[in-house]
Amino acid sequence: MKIRFYDVKLMTMKDGTKIIPDGELWAEDGTITYSGPAAEAPDRGEISWDRQIDGKGNLIIPGFKDAHTHSAMTFLRSYADDLPLLDWLNKQVFPMEAKLSGDDIYHLSKLAVLEYLTSGITANFDMYMQPDQIAQASVDMGFRTVIVGGLNDFSFTLQEIEDSYNKLNHFHPLISYCLGFHAEYTTSRNLLEGMAALGRKYKAPIYAHNSESLSEVQQCVERTGMTPTVYLDSLGMFDYGGGGYHCVHMSDEDLEIFKRRGLYAVTNPGSNTKLASGIAPIQKMMDMGIGLAIGTDGPASNNCLDMFREMFLTTGLAKLRENDASAVDADRVLEMATAGGARAMGLKDCDTLEAGKRADLVMIDLHRPNMQPENNLSKNLVYSGSKENVKLTMVDGKILYENGEFFVGEDVEKIYEKANEIIGKYRE
Repeated sequence: MKIRFYDVKLMTMKDGTKIIPDGELWAEDGTITYSGPAAEAPDRGEISWDRQIDGKGNLIIPGFKDAHTHSAMTFLRSYADDLPLLDWLNKQVFPMEAKLSGDDIYHLSKLAVLEYLTSGITANFDMYMQPDQIAQASVDMGFRTVIVGGLNDFSFTLQEIEDSYNKLNHFHPLISYCLGFHAEYTTSRNLLEGMAALGRKYKAPIYAHNSESLSEVQQCVERTGMTPTVYLDSLGMFDYGGGGYHCVHMSDEDLEIFKRRGLYAVTNPGSNTKLASGIAPIQKMMDMGIGLAIGTDGPASNNCLDMFREMFLTTGLAKLRENDASAVDADRVLEMATAGGARAMGLKDCDTLEAGKRADLVMIDLHRPNMQPENNLSKNLVYSGSKENVKLTMVDGKILYENGEFFVGEDVEKIYEKANEIIGKYRE
């Protein structure tokens, strides 16, 4: 497919949130071949375009990257709300998840992909059971997914994690796999040491939930005499980098380890707010130069997969935490949601809109009241933007969502019906 976007504003993220006011972007077979001012575009000559899209002055940005989620938890959306974190997890979520089959996870992941597309999300970092089913669901929908291992004492073995690493990193161009485990508090020392050994064997980064709640940190200190970050680092877990999801209750020593090891902190403000887990020290992380990204967490704890809401909460909660209205500037938040997420996920060719990069992008409808006037488009996106502004979502050069319609090769109503059928089977 050869697609040309013209009469668009471009925010490539190569130079932060700088705008190219009269831009063009060309994509061929999933690769960006030109991105820049229309006046500097190459001679189109005899190019036979499959489609030329008049952007009518709308904005194109790199696709958002949901850097932490559990897609198949769509079946628990609004099922177990308004409960303390550990009760929610141990009494509601874990028992229901134990009932899921691989086929269930396949269909539930498809539902999540639809929601990602409506929010301009072009890739997700997914931790859940049955990684083969997650991968197949994403491929069948044309969506980009990085799967991360969820090793713990109750599911997966080290051998299964290693097998998935070797299989899924060669499964399909839209799929990649990273080493990971669920969390320190669900994973025995023996398994953690085995995971660290896998990281060293493959010289690979490792990811996990980290310091999400105060009780999690306190219990780790009681068991080991160390915070989760310090304990995991003592095991050699981060010799080749990686990152942590949530990172709410972080000590100065924890943050120094993140900085020294080049770890990414993936904040999940919607989930942390709903579960009363706390507010991550984002401004301090920024000041230290720690890599940052944004995730929604799963749709059971959020309950939506909406990057606009996450961006607003990232900066809004930081301002409350620091008692400083200038904390966590919106431009930095937009970078976290796009290029920062791509880098945290290892998607080095999906971070900016430049020639040679993958054509994963979003067209933002500026012809809506909440986008006017155009005093500052990056601030508009973070502070007043919403899913209603997502006009088009493209993944790997293919338009999967446009003007409220999905182009994923399936009847979306059947996807909805299947999700309700699954929860109907298991609801008590």
